[in-house]
Amino acid sequence: MTLSLRIAPSPISFRYSSTSPTASAVKFRPVKQHCRIPNSSVATKKTGFCSSGGGVFDSGKRIGSCVVRCNLETVNVSVGTVTEVDKDTFWPIVKAAGDKLVVLDMYTQWCGPCKVMAPKYKELSEKYLDMVFLKLDCNEENKPVAKELGIRVVPTFKILKDNKVIKEVVGAKFEDLLAAIEEARSG
Repeated sequence: MTLSLRIAPSPISFRYSSTSPTASAVKFRPVKQHCRIPNSSVATKKTGFCSSGGGVFDSGKRIGSCVVRCNLETVNVSVGTVTEVDKDTFWPIVKAAGDKLVVLDMYTQWCGPCKVMAPKYKELSEKYLDMVFLKLDCNEENKPVAKELGIRVVPTFKILKDNKVIKEVVGAKFEDLLAAIEEARSG
């Protein structure tokens, strides 16, 4: 079963090479933007306008004097599976989940306890079909999200509702994670 989450569009922001552009001096032309959600086989397209550059560009890339932000229309998150997220996709998916509970596994590739918890976490995602299960690799690229969420130890599990962390389990403590999920569901 696939859960389709609707995400509100984000604006395209512009930067001009001139210090004081006037409306007549700047010519806008349409450009296409492709956004890809990692490990989900989802790509969306959005047409925007930019004062220079053009062609196809990725989320957050600078093309000419235009800075473009990814505009995700719909994200398909499969229920009963764990979805890998990154710094660009984490908050949009959490926000799109609305009042659904979101369970986040924050791990690293080199962490032994993280590897032990991975199959157990997958089993939880298959058991609790009314929740969204995400994984975030706390590598250098995703460090801003890890820092924002206050991660100091991996694995750390966060349970979110309405864009807020409501429960946290630090360490490879499966029974504690299971208890936190049950408590969050009943609360």
